[in-house]
Amino acid sequence: MNLQPQIVLLKEGTDTSQGKPQVVSNINACQSIVDAVRTTLGPRGMDKLIVDGRGKATISNDGATIMKLLDIVHPAAKTLVDIAKSQDAEVGDGTTSVVLLAGEFLKQLKPFVEEGVHPRIIIKAIRKALSLCIEKINSMAVKIEKSDKKEHRALLEKCASTAMSSKLIHQQKDFFSKMIVDAVLKLDDLMPLNMIGIKKVTGGALEESLLIDGVAFKKTFSYAGFEMQPKNYTNCKIALLNIELELKAERDNAEIRVDNVAEYQKIVDAEWQILYDKLDKIHKSGANVVLSKLPIGDVATQYFADRDMFCAGRVQDEDMRRTMKACGGAILTTVADLDDKVMGKCEKFEETQIGGERFNIFYSTAGSVQRSVTLVLRGGAEQFLEETERSLHDAIMIVRRTIKNDAVVAGGGAIEMELSKILRDYSRTIAGKEQLLIGALAKALEIIPRQLCDNAGFDATNILNKLRQKHAQGNIWYGVDINKEHITDNFEACVWEPSVIKINALTAACEAASLILSVDETIKSPKSANDMPQAGGMPGRGMGRPMM
Repeated sequence: MNLQPQIVLLKEGTDTSQGKPQVVSNINACQSIVDAVRTTLGPRGMDKLIVDGRGKATISNDGATIMKLLDIVHPAAKTLVDIAKSQDAEVGDGTTSVVLLAGEFLKQLKPFVEEGVHPRIIIKAIRKALSLCIEKINSMAVKIEKSDKKEHRALLEKCASTAMSSKLIHQQKDFFSKMIVDAVLKLDDLMPLNMIGIKKVTGGALEESLLIDGVAFKKTFSYAGFEMQPKNYTNCKIALLNIELELKAERDNAEIRVDNVAEYQKIVDAEWQILYDKLDKIHKSGANVVLSKLPIGDVATQYFADRDMFCAGRVQDEDMRRTMKACGGAILTTVADLDDKVMGKCEKFEETQIGGERFNIFYSTAGSVQRSVTLVLRGGAEQFLEETERSLHDAIMIVRRTIKNDAVVAGGGAIEMELSKILRDYSRTIAGKEQLLIGALAKALEIIPRQLCDNAGFDATNILNKLRQKHAQGNIWYGVDINKEHITDNFEACVWEPSVIKINALTAACEAASLILSVDETIKSPKSANDMPQAGGMPGRGMGRPMM
């Protein structure tokens, strides 16, 4: 009897799974991810405490931060992490919503997959529903007049406070929303994000946080003689350097043979002379403030102090670049060409005490090359300050987006309920499988108001029924009122969000759902022997490799 030889196509140990069970398995994996961030949505959302491998604890309720910190290995579930990151980069807020929507779309469509509806038909329905939703958002969104400065500012503050209402700092949202709008409006027309610096000083209350119109950074490590330097200037010139201004320690393995003391003294003098030449050139250039990324030693510090100059070494790269952009000039690696063309200029510089830290501040003025601002945050615990920084980042992104796209919609689940109604009405006008699929997507959109209610401890079914009734009567802006455990017109209640958040979230969620539904086979290669960690847990040490 002729036996067919077995064809070995993939490496032994390769895991392959395909067909309907594979799609269902991927959907289930995404559900687990959604459950991790579900409870963080909205003003009454809970926070997550995540401890990484090194033992660093992070407290956050920002969807994107949580998703980044969860070390997810499931290939399909990673798609949800990617959409949360893209929402964070593109808009800044709505990261939890986007994950929730994608997960709920998949949950509602899972029964259709199990019953054998072809994924391509489902994807076609998702695309159709998305185009209807975007069309509706664009037609409903309220355009704001930019001509009235006062009204425009009020709108930006409302959008910022809506973004912060679900964060840890929601109690102080009025205080911070004013500060953030001030910060963004002070920037140039392009509103570069890297020109807003955020510095954290532990201690004090949140309300002691302040906005500095200019570049501010913490005083760096300094040597004796520093206190003799002037601490404020007007119309100063700034030398930005990437040079070490101190005597180099001799190399351990260097060997210089000299046969008398005079020769040795010449070598020492030459070293000192090199340093003094550099310092002399800096002084003659007319610079008042010297900043360097590398250390400035005690000799140089004293030399500058004697000549009424201010210096700071070991300045962080980010602070150095912001100073360069705000004050002009260039970061030099030599002092040979130090002249007015490459030096920064600032109308006012001072060193001041904030909490337990000293800050060096270059104030921005109308004549600055590029406007820059710095937010100095105060607060108790370090984790709390880090979460405050993340919350403010989201609000800053929202304000920037609102200025660029001046259309807003009501938040608090209002827009989702209206879109759900539109899809439900549309599904009744078509025949075939699409009717059921678009109906399922309409139901999925209700997850946002439902989760807002669940997180606040309200009766979600009761409130959703009231909302459906209001939307059926044509009240398009009705959403959940967290404060009164009821429903309200969220547009009048000033719960506003830029329409671009919603469009971006729906687009990303639909793309992620389509992607996961279109995968029907996963092929996982086995880990090769080279990838396996070595026994003993320590990597082998090569020649001369230092101990970790």
